[in-house]
Amino acid sequence: MSTQTQPTTSRQTTLAIDIGLLLLLSLIWGSSFTLIKIAIPTIPPFTMVAARVTIAALLLILVAAAQGHALPRRGSVWAAFFVQGLLQSALPFTLISWGEMHIASSLAGVLNATPPMFVLAIAVMTKRGRQAISGRKVIGVALGLAGVALTMGIDALSGVGTAAPLAQMAVLGASLCYALAPIWGQRFSGLPAIVTAAGAMSCAAVLMLPAAAILEQPWGLAPPPARAIAAVIALAMVCTAFAMVIYFRLIRTLGALGTTSGSYLRAGFAVALGTAILGEHLSWSSLAGMTLILAGVVAVTAPALGKPAGAQGRN
Repeated sequence: MSTQTQPTTSRQTTLAIDIGLLLLLSLIWGSSFTLIKIAIPTIPPFTMVAARVTIAALLLILVAAAQGHALPRRGSVWAAFFVQGLLQSALPFTLISWGEMHIASSLAGVLNATPPMFVLAIAVMTKRGRQAISGRKVIGVALGLAGVALTMGIDALSGVGTAAPLAQMAVLGASLCYALAPIWGQRFSGLPAIVTAAGAMSCAAVLMLPAAAILEQPWGLAPPPARAIAAVIALAMVCTAFAMVIYFRLIRTLGALGTTSGSYLRAGFAVALGTAILGEHLSWSSLAGMTLILAGVVAVTAPALGKPAGAQGRN
């Protein structure tokens, strides 16, 4: 009896840690919308993203080396890293940064709460995906969407179809990237999270540096203010390097849908931070919305209680 209780307790402890990490990751990535809004008036999107991913890649490589991890040498692994770097960093970071030139950070955060919708749509198109999606996860997604609507408020959502439609579509495109990225990233489950993060971010830097040089010629820009520079450094070190290590761990333990469920919480944090720091309006419905968001995340991740941790990574 004691041998059965011990594995169950261990799984519950692991799940509690993973949900805690999901909350932390959501807070970190929720703050990125505010930081982007601070930097984007003086640092154009390609330049911002190039600086962000390059600083993050260098930091991740140094941390991996300090931990005694060597980067893979096989070309096939690096080809997969390039796809991961494009889907997880280079493309969505650029789309969101450009989008925030035209819409509020809180609205961008809410529009970027849709990856679980795309994950479910992709999953039901595959036989394995249909078997993995439970009714509880569908309910969790529905609760999360309701929470997003409450967090933003009816008045804010009513303007989605009219204000800066291209910017809104760009942010939704980033959500599609974020849905595809954890599905693709499950192939790296045999690698340490720090190695996967360093490899993917290095590839993102290789993609973004020439793009910024060709399209924006950053050496000719006026020097940005210290506030904008600090925002980019925080984006690179905290919202990218540190966050990616957490992200690749959660892909292995919570799976693609469980990890992307944090986008609901990310939306709530984006609204709260946009209100506190940027003066964007926060309605009375935010508390109720955040409660539904949290309930949705729990509903999506709760089935892990009945499965080994490794099984969740295969969902």
